[in-house]
Amino acid sequence: MRLILPVLIAGVALAGCYDRKEVKPKTAAEPQAAAVLGGVDLGQPVRALGTEPFWSVEITPDALIYTRVDQPEQRAPNHGATVQGTVATYATSTNLQQALNVMLIATECSDGMSDRVYLLTARVEIGDDTLTGCAASKSAIMVQPAP
Repeated sequence: MRLILPVLIAGVALAGCYDRKEVKPKTAAEPQAAAVLGGVDLGQPVRALGTEPFWSVEITPDALIYTRVDQPEQRAPNHGATVQGTVATYATSTNLQQALNVMLIATECSDGMSDRVYLLTARVEIGDDTLTGCAASKSAIMVQPAP
């Protein structure tokens, strides 16, 4: 108890020496720019797609929308990508209670059915399925000629 009282008095005395005018306010952190992976702005809509079976994942700022010709559409919230080096990973769960993980890798990709070249390779894990394909910004896919 004898040590606590002197320490408490010293702390109160030092607190009285603080001058608010000498301390500069901290500036707000700069807003984070959207990640760019392999030349693709992940802050804009991105589409991953594959063949055999035909599937796609539409990645928007708010959601991931998985479609496959033989299954119902599934939607999931977009919690943002975790980017490590040349890989961006989205991890979420769909409205049908399935885990959905989408990995985009900064390597060129061909869908195998056309002459299109995409800037990203995609790997999608949904439920028990693992699908591989390609990805690019939605706008880049829309301007390319159809296969």
